[in-house]
Amino acid sequence: MGILTTVEVSKKLNIPRSSSYYLINTGRIFSPDKKSNRTIWSSKLVSQVQDTIEQKHLPKRQDAILPYRTTDINNRRYLGNKYRLLPFIKKVIADNCNDIDSIADIFAGTGAVSTLFKDRKIITNDMMYSNFICHLAWFGSENISREKIIEIIKNYNEIKIKKDNYMSKNFANTYFSLKVCRKIGYIREDIENLYKKRKINNRERAILITSLLYAMDRIANTCGHYDAYRKNGDLSKKLELFVPTVVNNLNSNNKCFNTDANSLVKDIKADLVYIDPPYNSRQYCDLYHLVENVAKWDKSKIYGVAKKMERNNLKSDYCTQKAPKVFEDLISNIDAKYILLSYNNMANKGNARSNAKISDVDIMKVLTKKRKVKIFSQKYKSFTAGKSDIQENEERLFLCVCESPEYGNSLVQSPLNYTGGKFQLLPQILPHFPTKVDTSVDLFCGGANVGVNVNHNKVILNDKEQYSPYLFSTFRNLDKETLFDMIYGIIDKYKLSLSSKYGYKKYNCNSGDGLGVYNKNQFIKMRRDFNNYKSKDYYYYALLHVLIVYSFNNQIRFNTKGEFNLPVGKRDFNTQMFNKLNSFVDRLKNNNFIFTSIDFRKFDTKILTKNSFIYCDPPYLITCASYNEQNGWTNKDEKDLLNFLDFINAKKVKFVLSNVLRSKGKENSVLIDWLSKREYKIIRLNKSYANSNYHTKDKTGSPEEALIVNY
Repeated sequence: MGILTTVEVSKKLNIPRSSSYYLINTGRIFSPDKKSNRTIWSSKLVSQVQDTIEQKHLPKRQDAILPYRTTDINNRRYLGNKYRLLPFIKKVIADNCNDIDSIADIFAGTGAVSTLFKDRKIITNDMMYSNFICHLAWFGSENISREKIIEIIKNYNEIKIKKDNYMSKNFANTYFSLKVCRKIGYIREDIENLYKKRKINNRERAILITSLLYAMDRIANTCGHYDAYRKNGDLSKKLELFVPTVVNNLNSNNKCFNTDANSLVKDIKADLVYIDPPYNSRQYCDLYHLVENVAKWDKSKIYGVAKKMERNNLKSDYCTQKAPKVFEDLISNIDAKYILLSYNNMANKGNARSNAKISDVDIMKVLTKKRKVKIFSQKYKSFTAGKSDIQENEERLFLCVCESPEYGNSLVQSPLNYTGGKFQLLPQILPHFPTKVDTSVDLFCGGANVGVNVNHNKVILNDKEQYSPYLFSTFRNLDKETLFDMIYGIIDKYKLSLSSKYGYKKYNCNSGDGLGVYNKNQFIKMRRDFNNYKSKDYYYYALLHVLIVYSFNNQIRFNTKGEFNLPVGKRDFNTQMFNKLNSFVDRLKNNNFIFTSIDFRKFDTKILTKNSFIYCDPPYLITCASYNEQNGWTNKDEKDLLNFLDFINAKKVKFVLSNVLRSKGKENSVLIDWLSKREYKIIRLNKSYANSNYHTKDKTGSPEEALIVNY
């Protein structure tokens, strides 16, 4: 099959030269292939165009065919854009990550990295609305009419505006000329009017806004961003909108968010979470304020020479001294197989504003809590304002493998949020457990994060408090469909929020502030009904689970009267909660678990053999948590447990004790004295419970967490 260049096609069909052609009268679109940076047309495609013109009796006039220009996702100037690094990122993922069906790009910026996964489920997020609206254009699942978009953009490019508007009154002859500002303001207002009149859908609105933002970027009188405009710069350039190369039929599960990443990760789950946070003190809302202003179009009041609007709500902690702390919080709440972090090694090479806010030491300290970390690097040219000469700069990728291969393909997280729960510590704990075990006992199972993830023949999940073992028994004994029907029935009965289905807007709430305001009254009624419910049947425990899900921090707490007394929380039965429970129930049904509720002093040790194993995670004597209030765990309890472990050791039964030696200026003298007189091995763990001890104001100093083992 022969090929023709665009010039040859233009001459053959008597039409203008362009990268693509749209036949107005037929609604058909013909686009050439692009190979080796040379636009070519197959002779078959040319024949199709010619036949269509003849069949429809279209005149071979220039106005019978509309030429239009296109723009791709990478055709935008954006600080930190990873488009040039995509081959590097793609190779690292391909060589080191398996079974990636979903990706969450939680500091997505332009969204360039997400383009690597267009055939899979994509979750994008950015605090900047201007980025979010572009993500909706490129990755939204709503189908659009390309013909409609082309026709609207054609009209925008041809129109001439002489009337002033918000843009011309505030920005004329700064970043753009008066003429261009008038046109920008008119187009942006018209897009909103088309949407309000339902002439375009939500994604078509996003595509038109994206086309406008990209067009502005091409001619802006700046050095690449909008922190300032060039005095005596070139304002002669005209505004021309191109058609974004968006496609239909993307994954219907794609989600685009415009929220704080640290809040978002608590509500989502993905196979790969890609993290590209701000590296230094340069706030993106300062650099792209004008783009944000036009995208949001709330016609904000502007200030100063640079014409910036109020943007304190867009400031990122990752650009401040808080960066290491918020990074640790982010990683601790991520639910993924893999975490891929982009972070460069600017260190102290450049201008002070360019220096990285999170050190390599901090990065490794946080990521290694999840599991094994690999580092990959590639040299690149960094952005500078012309005042720095930075050589040998590198972009690094920190790949954290969060799975635990020794104990199955994935770890299952408990749907119960016990303070001090060990899920985040499992990669450090599980490798120390013995492998050849007939009966394993999780003596203080709590949420059972440890017990459900051990690879042993039979596992006893025991807890003195009856609620968790009986709740687990309900999960296993009920048919899964019946269980979820019961849960959703309770949610519906009390008219609680269900953000996974309806989003936050239905309840006049947002992800940052949570759903507590909406759920409070319904929650109090449900809590009262639960405390008055006398029968300990399956419905009782299903109701308890819903109560836990909608309570403060998803925790369990009963007062001395046996009444559940936690207040309402910020979250609801969202997608992450559903996935946790779903996986947890599957694990309970597919493994040999026994549920008991016995004080450890009364546990029948006669069932134990030399091939048995006991894991103990008791309340910690020197820390504060809901399970350890009102003298829930005393010196006597601590001594009794240590005597119990000595007895177990004498029976040649292996054990592991989780405990804290020191915390916040306190010392567990009972435990330390006991250890000083024995030869048990101490394995210190790397973990801070600063985010868990919500009762204390002093969150400085990491607890000295350790495993004590007798083998």
